[in-house]
Amino acid sequence: MNIRPCLVSLLMVAIALPAFAQTQSPGVDRREQRQQQRIQQGIQSGQLTPKEAARLEQEQARIRDEEAAMKADGKLDAAERKKLQRDLNRSSRHIAKEKHDRQKDR
Repeated sequence: MNIRPCLVSLLMVAIALPAFAQTQSPGVDRREQRQQQRIQQGIQSGQLTPKEAARLEQEQARIRDEEAAMKADGKLDAAERKKLQRDLNRSSRHIAKEKHDRQKDR
């Protein structure tokens, strides 16, 4: 058995793993998922009109695109994470406002 290919494979995994871990943002990803669920729930319950839902979906898409651009260099630093959290906070407020503005999709 040749050990050299195994060592090369292990070395590649050891190098790639930290970079992969840095691009993961479980807190941000969970929030994005929860906000998407809130939008879907608002659509189903009629709390969101189609126009409101479309606007909120576009906002979520912009945040996802922004996150992808930030992760393009293989890491998400503290300042980038903070900006994403601010954007998600703003988006969360928009979702709450639109869901509770007493407009109903008839």
